[in-house]
Amino acid sequence: MTKVLFVKVNDRPAEQAVSVQMYNAFYNAYKEANPTDEMTELDLFQAELPYYGNAAITAIYKHNQGMELTEEEAKYVNLSNQYIDQFLSMDKIVFAFPLWNSTVPAPLVTYISYLAQAGKMFKYTAEGPVGYAADKKVALLSARGSDYSLMPGAEMAVNYVKTAISLWGITNPEVVAIEGHNQYPDRTAEIIAEGLEETVKLASRF
Repeated sequence: MTKVLFVKVNDRPAEQAVSVQMYNAFYNAYKEANPTDEMTELDLFQAELPYYGNAAITAIYKHNQGMELTEEEAKYVNLSNQYIDQFLSMDKIVFAFPLWNSTVPAPLVTYISYLAQAGKMFKYTAEGPVGYAADKKVALLSARGSDYSLMPGAEMAVNYVKTAISLWGITNPEVVAIEGHNQYPDRTAEIIAEGLEETVKLASRF
């Protein structure tokens, strides 16, 4: 049975959040096309992951060195392992996220930080890092109100996620981006409708 993880990264109501509309459209279309697949939803705003900082880094380092952990440190290690194991157990992963304030929402940065552990998601070699998740099929769904085709190199949401997951060996994710719906208010409905149609098409063949 194919296992699919749907990662939602937006806590705004759907009528105010285009990336949530994309998530819902993809999820429903995929479910209709693949009714026997095992589908798991992960809402990162509901997960409330603790920030990834010194406490988590130290805990994971001590664990990797075989050192004794405090109860609090063990929680960080278990949390990281939980999400890594979940990710690696999936055949397909779908991320749906907006571009907020020039980048992705903070919970996605935190989630990626817990996943990006050497020895589990990738390994270092003399030729550079080699990822362990190259067999995963990944889709990135993102919405951004401005037209970033006018600002080459400025988009730091999809590009950030693509760069992060490439470390894990995922180098060819499928991407649907809806952009410019705020910049071009006379075409807002048209832009969103066309983007959602593309989202459904991807879901049906993903």
